[in-house]
Amino acid sequence: MNQLQSEDRAPAFSAVDQNGDTVSLKDFKGRKCFVFFYPKANTSG
Repeated sequence: MNQLQSEDRAPAFSAVDQNGDTVSLKDFKGRKCFVFFYPKANTSG
């Protein structure tokens, strides 16, 4: 898989939010959205 670069369009995805609800990128269509991943959250690394 190629790494995303700044200004790249995000691929379609779904994830669980802090409330346990599943959200998808398509839920934010037409709105600006910022997604932040914690790459080492809940890991020993």
